[in-house]
Amino acid sequence: MKPVYGIVSDDFTGGLLVASYFEQAGLECPVYFDPITAVAEPPAAPIAVIAGRMRLAPVAEARSEMTAALDALDALGCDCVAYKACATFDSTPEGNIGAAAEMLSARYDQKPLLISAGFPEFGTTVFQGHMFVRDTPVNESHKRFDPVTPMPDPNLARFLSLQTETPVGLIPHDVLVKGPAAAQLALADRLAAGFRHVLLDTADAGDIETSTKLVLQSRAFVASDPLVVSHGLARCAALTGTATPPRHAEGPLAVLVGSVGPVAEAQLAAFAAHHPVHRIDLLDPDSTAAQIEAALAFAALHLGTRPFAITTQTDADGVAAAQAQLGRIGAARKAEHLLAEIARRLHDAGARRFIVVGGETSGAVVGALGITRMRSMPRGPLGGGFCVAEGPDPVSFFLKSGKLGVTDVLVRAIDAMRN
Repeated sequence: MKPVYGIVSDDFTGGLLVASYFEQAGLECPVYFDPITAVAEPPAAPIAVIAGRMRLAPVAEARSEMTAALDALDALGCDCVAYKACATFDSTPEGNIGAAAEMLSARYDQKPLLISAGFPEFGTTVFQGHMFVRDTPVNESHKRFDPVTPMPDPNLARFLSLQTETPVGLIPHDVLVKGPAAAQLALADRLAAGFRHVLLDTADAGDIETSTKLVLQSRAFVASDPLVVSHGLARCAALTGTATPPRHAEGPLAVLVGSVGPVAEAQLAAFAAHHPVHRIDLLDPDSTAAQIEAALAFAALHLGTRPFAITTQTDADGVAAAQAQLGRIGAARKAEHLLAEIARRLHDAGARRFIVVGGETSGAVVGALGITRMRSMPRGPLGGGFCVAEGPDPVSFFLKSGKLGVTDVLVRAIDAMRN
């Protein structure tokens, strides 16, 4: 079996989340973190994910990473390719979601290139081209506190047009609700009007159902989780889902939190009510090496005896101060470097189960451990993100976005990672 559907995810947690839906349906879906490994170790599975770190990368760097991932999926023989972004389409005015749409359109001669954002299951919707987090425009929601991608414009068609060579068109909910035939006519009208990229509303499950029928005719598209998953399940509907899920590794557990914002803050506070937490200040005058050693000394008191957390998380004022001194990307990269090196040293000390909060932090940690391929657990009560790097010395992870999950998710994840 060769994969018929290939997915390029712009971060690690997103790639593992969509894979968990396919694994839940009994469809094996390996997640690769290195395109070279995907070609060298091709999957005997209908769907394959290559997860990268393109969400916050400079546009030129993201394009290079996307090209390598698409080359690998083409080499595997995938019939359709999706670029998967997070539900809120986290991005800056410079990119990289529009850049991905341009690349896919040109590479596969896909015109129009369909785009779909949102995640109604978790309250993120797109109506008349505008994104809402529950009943609040995205630029007025908690997203406005995002230190790197605050999403200042709720009009996604307008915002994404800053990243593409030509304006992005729209097919709204009132057309999609009429069904695939009406939507197909509207799509033809948008193409005739010169639109090379068209955003589809995602107001409810019905919009996703109609959008799925539209993208089944596409060679490539750009979307968040619902359409990426719905398309894969529809494309593989004839296959029997019998994949056996992996088992978690045994060994000491550590929690690493790099994400900021109200959701991640509440989750860490709930964890701290039961377990010890060590906080790293990005503006501490001590050297990076000294900060790492201090964190490891804290960890040594607890490793193998009880769960503990190490975090670079701070409040909004702390984020602003760190960014003022280190720059937006500089502050984020310093936090990732600290937690990634701590993870590597904890692994050397025997840790084999990691809970990591933050998409970019997850990518940094997995990279530091030299892991190039993982198998996602089927999606369960806590959602996706549970995964195992299989092999003679397995390592288990719960990699989660800082924006998703119930308040006590970290405490509950510890129990979920026991076999």
